[in-house]
Amino acid sequence: MKQTVIFIAILAILVSCKNTKDTQDNDGKAAILMVHFGTSHDDTRTLTIDAINAKAKEAFQECDVFEAYTSSVIIKILKKRGIEKSSPREMLEKLIAEGYKNIYIQPTHIIPGKEYKELALEAQRARQLSANIILGEPLLYSIEDCQKVTDILGSRHAQDSPSDHVVLVGHGTEDPANALYCQADYMFQSGGYENFHVATIEGFPGFNEVLAILQKSKAGKVTLVPFMFVAGDHALNDISEDWKKQLQGNGFQVDVKLEGLGQIPEIQDLYIRHLKEAIDIAE
Repeated sequence: MKQTVIFIAILAILVSCKNTKDTQDNDGKAAILMVHFGTSHDDTRTLTIDAINAKAKEAFQECDVFEAYTSSVIIKILKKRGIEKSSPREMLEKLIAEGYKNIYIQPTHIIPGKEYKELALEAQRARQLSANIILGEPLLYSIEDCQKVTDILGSRHAQDSPSDHVVLVGHGTEDPANALYCQADYMFQSGGYENFHVATIEGFPGFNEVLAILQKSKAGKVTLVPFMFVAGDHALNDISEDWKKQLQGNGFQVDVKLEGLGQIPEIQDLYIRHLKEAIDIAE
């Protein structure tokens, strides 16, 4: 009987130690969730989304890195091709269930618009499931961000075609955050890149506004560049087809540079910096 009591006591101590160790291990488990709008185009996904995911893994080797897509349409398209992608909510619930107590979310959104705000709500919801969730900033969040981005793009594209008018075309939104596109446009002008213009497909300024500017400046040759993380459907259809044809119809010689922002190493580094800042704040 005495031996049985001693055995039970030892067993209880061992179980207690294991539970304590498991708790400590789980408390120390950290995950990075890279959140993208997504793309159905394999080539640009490799150059942008896969590239920045790899850069995050290299920069934060102490964390496990995962990804999620915010576009349900793209998730469905890829699923039909046998490629599984999860939404932010699905991934957050999965990571929490697997014991990750610290989860750092870094979106590759350009502005803090509707999708970013929806992601913030998902992060808030996940916090209620007993996890420490930290959300990093999109590409254009502060004045400093905007200045860095316009400097990088101005220098990059001015070298490619110094005599061209360069039009960087963003997605655009009805959200007030759309004003950041106007801020970027102004910073190009004030930074010495007078022949650089920012326009949007679904916001302001749009095609008509940039057309008026090009006509007034008597531009001859125009280069269209996506102001988007990936050069996907919008870049191929709206920019390379619609905008190009309309500008050509107005007498301009038009080139298109199909390069997503996510392909540019310096832009990738800005996202990684935002992620590092988010982790530093959390610590």
